[in-house]
Amino acid sequence: MEGVKAALRSAAALATGKAITLFARFVTAPRALWQGIEPTYAQRVYFANHSSNGDFVLIWTVLPAALRARTRPVAALDYWLKSPLRAFIGREVFNAVLIDRRPEERTEDPVAQMAAALDEGSSLILFPEGGRNSGETPLLPFKSGLYHLARMRPNVDLVPVWISNLNHVMPKGKVVPVPLICTLTFGAALRLDPNESKEAFLARASSSLLALSGEAA
Repeated sequence: MEGVKAALRSAAALATGKAITLFARFVTAPRALWQGIEPTYAQRVYFANHSSNGDFVLIWTVLPAALRARTRPVAALDYWLKSPLRAFIGREVFNAVLIDRRPEERTEDPVAQMAAALDEGSSLILFPEGGRNSGETPLLPFKSGLYHLARMRPNVDLVPVWISNLNHVMPKGKVVPVPLICTLTFGAALRLDPNESKEAFLARASSSLLALSGEAA
């Protein structure tokens, strides 16, 4: 019986994932631009700007199916475990690495969680700004997690991804998305240089992402 339940949950997760990608493609017609890098089986950490809860869905959607199956978003545990439906989507559909954003409550180190996912062979999607950017500044200062992950796993490529227009598709406070073409620009990979300081690395990573937007760094 447990085997049957597991099979049904797996089938439901697969069908839900396909439905989500179809919906994302219908609403946003996302277009992937690969600049200086190609979609390959190489293990990667995709890091992107963050303006909407739909950000990682779009990155996940435009990846080729074989890469999508092994790519896990890093997401907020409190958001994705808020209801049984969200928990099913977060855990079963996206296989998200769920991070507890409450330092005083968490029992696992977030960077260690991400490193463990990489050790299992997964690629990751994460947002170094730490929270959604709803202001006029193109990019918020990066949190230190990307640097610490790069130190722990220095041989994994870090790929900047600039998401354009999603904040207009899913404006704050709106429930129904506004149909609009979104562009996701994937830039050249980078790694932490030996002896590079945290400040220098985060500035370089931020600049590499901002450069994809067309904004001056």
